[in-house]
Amino acid sequence: MINGRKWQCDDLLATIHAAGKGGLLLQEPEPRALLVQPVEVKELAERTSLLDEAAMIRETINIPFAIAFLAVEDWNKELSPWTAPAVFGKQDFGAGAEEMLKSIEAILPALKSHCALAENAPVVLGGYSLAALFSLWSAYESTSFDAIAAASPSVWFPGWLDYAKAHEPKAGIIYLSLGDREDKTRNPVMRTVSACIKEQHALLQDAGIKTTLTWNPGNHFQHPEQRCAKAFIWCLEQLLLY
Repeated sequence: MINGRKWQCDDLLATIHAAGKGGLLLQEPEPRALLVQPVEVKELAERTSLLDEAAMIRETINIPFAIAFLAVEDWNKELSPWTAPAVFGKQDFGAGAEEMLKSIEAILPALKSHCALAENAPVVLGGYSLAALFSLWSAYESTSFDAIAAASPSVWFPGWLDYAKAHEPKAGIIYLSLGDREDKTRNPVMRTVSACIKEQHALLQDAGIKTTLTWNPGNHFQHPEQRCAKAFIWCLEQLLLY
């Protein structure tokens, strides 16, 4: 039970997930949309923030949905679209996004079947930070997603804006957000994030994408589950499921 509503909770994604990495699937009876979010293994183990996020979405959206939280074991490698040197810490960025995207696309039919979703039920891909950048990149690479919920995406990622300028999004609905203090940092790369998100938003507008840019109070590490919930809520509202 989450906020008085009964949800089905499955740990079966270890068998469904093409990469065998596992995850958590929450669903209400007769869901009408599928949300997909890559999360760290630690978040899956703790669960509390994920359950809170699902509850926040359902408090606002008056339709049942299913949400699949997919495990990410190596955050910097599996979610990066290409290799890049470390920007903070010592770990460089890998180029595992293509494999991650393929594994998500491979399990979508099984997820829809398991949840008894209609074949044409909308799919929203989203996430936070580098998972949000991965979701945004997927919007340019794949036709599998109807909307993208990118909360505080890492649009400072080296080479990202050059990529975005050279490609056309395939998803027609894209949410962007950022904390209003995320650029208040000593890191010279991450200080560019506000300018980058504004340029990203303008690119989407010029491409005719239904988009918004929301500013949240705080830095990058404040209230990620709330910011993700807001992102998915906006996307579901745009999909006109009522």
